[in-house]
Amino acid sequence: MGAGRRIVARAALALALVIATVLLYALLAPTLPALPGRRLGDRDFGLEPYHSAVDADADGIDDQTDILASAKAYVETNPSYASAYYEGGYPDDGRGVCTDVVAAALRGAGYDLRTLVDADIREAPDAYDVAAPDANIDYRRVRNLRVWFSRHATSLSLDTDDIDAWRGGDIVCWEEHIGIVSDRRNADGVPYVIHHWGPLQVVFEEDSLALFGEIVGHWRLS
Repeated sequence: MGAGRRIVARAALALALVIATVLLYALLAPTLPALPGRRLGDRDFGLEPYHSAVDADADGIDDQTDILASAKAYVETNPSYASAYYEGGYPDDGRGVCTDVVAAALRGAGYDLRTLVDADIREAPDAYDVAAPDANIDYRRVRNLRVWFSRHATSLSLDTDDIDAWRGGDIVCWEEHIGIVSDRRNADGVPYVIHHWGPLQVVFEEDSLALFGEIVGHWRLS
């Protein structure tokens, strides 16, 4: 065989190997959740993303999708972790805490937690045990959000192994922490969390559903 034919034969073989590799990956990719850099979502586990039937802000995007997108948009601003009081209620200096992720997520979907929590505290004071209501800060306390969501959202499974019960845009709460459930999942199908837990945090969407102790609340707003 001449040199030219050998070169052509090798090129053809190399091309065939590339095509075979691509086809093999396409067939096996859904079963290979541990591949480096592979981002997993609902459909990798035979699940469909949840879409709410409600569109509170009438923007053409359902609440669940709006909440998820707004949570991501908020943490993409890379907020600094700091607790402070703000006249008017909403942080305006790039700082915040875990509750501000949730407030921003819901605000982007048309829900003003500052107003909603304040109204509920005044309507049902015994449920909240707040001595002196203050709209500027009450909605930024985990314990108050836990009560509000328990009263006004649908309570869902707390079992992280029940992956079918969790969807991006849900709200998850621990005793002293709260966040938004991500549409990203780990190799076991357990969803990530979009949250803000401290000043050393670098990544705001994390595989940390089981890292903050007992989960005490899991809700879907609509």
